[in-house]
Amino acid sequence: MGQFGKGQGIRRVEDQRFLTGHARYTDDIRLAGESYMAVVRSPLAHAEITAIDIAEARDLPGVLLVLTAEDLASEKIGNIPVLAKIQGRDGEVKQPPHPVLARRFVRHVGDPVAVVVAETYEQAVAAAETVVVDYDDRPAVTDAAAALAAQAPQVHPEAPGNLALTWEHGDRAAVEAAFAKAERRARIEIINNRLVVNSMEPRVALGEYDPASEHFTLTTPSQGIFRLHDQLAETILGTTKDKVRIVTPDVGGGFGMKIFCYAEQVLVLLAARRLGRPVRWVGERTESFQSDIQGRDHRTVAEMAMDKDGRFLGIRVETKANLGAYLSNFGPYIPTGASTQMYSGLYKIPAIFAEVQCAFTNTVPVDAYRGAGRPEAAYCMERLVEACAREIGVDTREIRLRNFIRPEDLPYETGMGPVYDSGDPARLLEQATKLADWEGVAERKAEARRRGKYRGIGLASYVEACGGIGAEEARISLEEDGGVTLVIGTMTNGQGHHTAYAQILNDLMDIDPEKVRLVQGDSDIVKRGGGTGGSRSLLMGGVATERAGEKVIERARKVAGHLLEAADADLEFADGLFTIAGTDKRVTLTEVAKATHGEDLPEEIAGPIEETGGYKAEAMTYPNGCHIVELEIDDATGTVEILRYVVVDDFGKVVNPLLVLGQVHGGTAQGIGQALLEHTVYDEDGQLITASFMDYTMPRADDTPNFEITLVEDMPCATNPLGVKGAGEAGAIGAPPAIINALLDALQPLGVAHLDMPATPERIWRAMRDADSAQRRAAE
Repeated sequence: MGQFGKGQGIRRVEDQRFLTGHARYTDDIRLAGESYMAVVRSPLAHAEITAIDIAEARDLPGVLLVLTAEDLASEKIGNIPVLAKIQGRDGEVKQPPHPVLARRFVRHVGDPVAVVVAETYEQAVAAAETVVVDYDDRPAVTDAAAALAAQAPQVHPEAPGNLALTWEHGDRAAVEAAFAKAERRARIEIINNRLVVNSMEPRVALGEYDPASEHFTLTTPSQGIFRLHDQLAETILGTTKDKVRIVTPDVGGGFGMKIFCYAEQVLVLLAARRLGRPVRWVGERTESFQSDIQGRDHRTVAEMAMDKDGRFLGIRVETKANLGAYLSNFGPYIPTGASTQMYSGLYKIPAIFAEVQCAFTNTVPVDAYRGAGRPEAAYCMERLVEACAREIGVDTREIRLRNFIRPEDLPYETGMGPVYDSGDPARLLEQATKLADWEGVAERKAEARRRGKYRGIGLASYVEACGGIGAEEARISLEEDGGVTLVIGTMTNGQGHHTAYAQILNDLMDIDPEKVRLVQGDSDIVKRGGGTGGSRSLLMGGVATERAGEKVIERARKVAGHLLEAADADLEFADGLFTIAGTDKRVTLTEVAKATHGEDLPEEIAGPIEETGGYKAEAMTYPNGCHIVELEIDDATGTVEILRYVVVDDFGKVVNPLLVLGQVHGGTAQGIGQALLEHTVYDEDGQLITASFMDYTMPRADDTPNFEITLVEDMPCATNPLGVKGAGEAGAIGAPPAIINALLDALQPLGVAHLDMPATPERIWRAMRDADSAQRRAAE
């Protein structure tokens, strides 16, 4: 382990650039002659478009172009595709068209209807406001359960009853048998609230077109250029991939939302082709609320069958998932394959069955948001396990310890398919409860009551599946100064990829991290890759980088042998030096690099060194851990204060603990936001009530406590060369159930047995008052 190698918590090499104003985001890029696009969006959730009048907008000063769906049809522009074509119980997921601009019908507030391009941003916005659209208003539905009910307003004729898909996974017969012999049962009904992503950098699109070569260039923040490249070129624009270049510079947060293809990315390219000049669109925050992919939004009923001692026999889960007005790229996969595979949690459950009904509604489409299905599963499991503990009257720790998968059970195949290769959840729980002083909480609760507070403690033992998605490729060039250029298909969104990859190369080649140049996000340079999502980047990109680096060393060994007049086999490489074994004759990697860029080498080894390494994962990784939250509730107001937050995580081998802690901090803050604050609310007409930060509450600094995080590294993943497990989503997975469990523990003296997220002060206050009234009525 070197000073800058794997395992060291070095500061990020990219931060100097970010902190000194030298970052290069999409909106920092300025092109000669560029124009500006504004989008005309539907103010209604569901309506028929009977007419669009663009005459006034077209004639306003500075206006260059107005486009409607009719213009797109004349250019044979395709629909935004569904990439996750899930097979359900009754056939493939229903796939109604998702047009770039609304054709005849709008189906959610914010649905794009037309665009205006003008010389300035202000002119474009002003002209867009003059576009007159005649709408014939239709009834709307915004809730999945309501959408699936009889006589609900129909969102798409192609999906009768608004049912996109019914998905089943597991062994129904085995579960029925388990419930038949069960001596105890527990049941919960929960809501996983809808969230707006709210990345710091909004979505942006900058389109260019070269008529001479018929070549498009799209610059846009993304989480990977390749899926976007394929969709735009072949499916939507109807051209070949060599005619489309996708560029993603620095990205200010994605959290899943920037993986997908959006209408505005298509429209700036079409407008640029029409005008022969660049076209820019920058999403305003209200547009983000109305058009960025949203997350979660499930209604779930879950039941556990147990024997008399509380050992789990079987679980069945029924979920109604809201997919929104259209299918986003991976929308159908999130509540089905991504979520149901984790309905075993960390427990030995012999029989599992899950059914998911996916519904269309008149809301913004839903897709992957940090954790993408696994937070929903973990929330369900840890709320249900808590209910099991109450049902049989044992401590919440004891119910888990009785049912945990143990090290001697590994590798363990769950009833839903995943095979856990490593871990010890009981050990992590015991370590976390000791750090949190679980045994002393009774005294702290009593002291809090004397101050008019209700104090509670709660935990969640989570597991998720991540990392092993697709394949990855890294290309390394050895530069003349001894540094390297790493070209790779992952796409950093702020996670610190540059630093992590540089540490891997430092371990391998003793290259100063400052001399590693990272290139991502340009389809003209990066030829393959899976982008960033599902905490895959370190696993996939890290192994590919290491393999490419090993090939560079072997090529460099031949050059070193020539310089030292020695056989390749006689050379040892360590600490950036090639040494003839048993001698003090040596040459540095920098000297080798300089030689490869010169003219004095034999033909067979002459020329710069460039090598490619690839990796296709053998399996998913299964990071897991325990979150413990201690909090207080104010009796008079229902306000919550988180007093302590303890986390013990198993991420396998850790390349940079400082990066990992940052990821856990950020994810846990997002989990706190979902548990206590964030809620996307539509009214009965489909209007988005929480369409700005005035109405949608984001977590702030004073909502988050100091996080006490312990990383356990002695259980490396057994299915990848680095021994790593994903870390980027863990905080958002463990936090919501731990917080709600802590709230219910605090309110247990009042008889409050249920709270839904977000547990806002008003909701808590009402639950407390309702419970108090019920207790008084019972006493009477």
